[in-house]
Amino acid sequence: MDVQVDKVKLPVGQRSRAKIYLLWMFRTLLPLLILTGAFFAFKYFVSTKPVVVQRQAQEKIWAVRIVPAIYSSHQPVLTLYGETVTGRRVEMRTRVAGEVVNVGPGLREGGEVKAGDLLFEIDKFEYQGTLDEANANLSESVAKIAELEARAELERDALGHAKEQLELARRDLERAEQLVARGTLSEKSVDDRAVIVSQRQQGVEQRENNLQIELSRAAQQRAVQTRLEWRVRKAERDLAYTRTTAPFDAYVSSAGVEIGRTLGINDVAATLLDSQWIEVRVTLSDRQYGRIIEQDGTVAGRPVTVRWGVGATPLEYGGKIERVAAEVDSESGGVEVYARVDLTPQDRPLRAGAFVEVDVSGLVYDNVVRLPVTAIYGQENVFVVGDDERLEKRDVEILRTFGGEVLVRGTLGEGENVVVTRISEIGEGVRVREITP
Repeated sequence: MDVQVDKVKLPVGQRSRAKIYLLWMFRTLLPLLILTGAFFAFKYFVSTKPVVVQRQAQEKIWAVRIVPAIYSSHQPVLTLYGETVTGRRVEMRTRVAGEVVNVGPGLREGGEVKAGDLLFEIDKFEYQGTLDEANANLSESVAKIAELEARAELERDALGHAKEQLELARRDLERAEQLVARGTLSEKSVDDRAVIVSQRQQGVEQRENNLQIELSRAAQQRAVQTRLEWRVRKAERDLAYTRTTAPFDAYVSSAGVEIGRTLGINDVAATLLDSQWIEVRVTLSDRQYGRIIEQDGTVAGRPVTVRWGVGATPLEYGGKIERVAAEVDSESGGVEVYARVDLTPQDRPLRAGAFVEVDVSGLVYDNVVRLPVTAIYGQENVFVVGDDERLEKRDVEILRTFGGEVLVRGTLGEGENVVVTRISEIGEGVRVREITP
């Protein structure tokens, strides 16, 4: 017999509340179950982990380079950069006009000439003729002077004879006057003798005037001779000026003459740069210049070393500072100085316009320690290695920094080992060991 069971049906509102209750229970219990499982898993892993034996911490030892502190005198070298310039530039101008008939082989742009070498020569025909004419006029003047002096000598002799005759006539007149007083001679005879004395006196005066005239003519001719001698010297100089030679060893900067060209007086024929007078122009800052003059009072005479970086091996020259520019360069804010390069016949040629490196001797610092700049820590501190290989701090004063080095003076003891290696954990008590080369 079939039994039919009727299903219990809940109202719709109650069924919704039941679903919500079950969903809430699931969301609440699931995280708790997960956390509980995780806790028991953590406890398991902790209880089963291997035991790690802890090591005892060791002190770090830094490897450093050290240098001994040695007090001595040092003279740092200033390394500057400059440009070579010529110490003497001359424009060779023509001193006489004419046609160029010869040009020296070295008179070319960039050429090199020695003192006394021919630069160019002007046709000397007219100048040789002028000299010959001046010599002829001078010879004529000399002959004229000799003639006038001979005439003056003749007048001088004639004047002497006239004076003798005048003296005789005066004596004769005196005797006649004595005879007239005795009554043995007539008055007419005395008058005749007086006339003769007067004539002889007039002759003496005439000879004296003639002598003065001849002497004046000779003096005038000597003045003419002086003028003609000057014309001869001028003609000789003009003739010599037709040939122009190099006044010194030089490089030819420009040349503007060729055979056949006609040049006027004062035309520029060439520009020469003295090859043995090369200077270097460098700029010292106000601070550098002030340091030098504080010790010496001037920079003139201070030695320099000039290096020209051409080829594999730079060329090196000696020299010294000769002068300071008249004005301070407002653009660079420094003081320009000029040093003359000492060139010898064995040196390679150095031309103007080269960019060079110049070493200038600086101030002399006495009783200082020279250290690498890496030895300085903080403001002005260094560290030294003590007897127990631990660092100790020393206060120092930095007197000068140049290149990668410094000059210091302070509480450093003679011979103390100064650390010159940069380390991050520097400080007193840090243990170090020396790096052996």
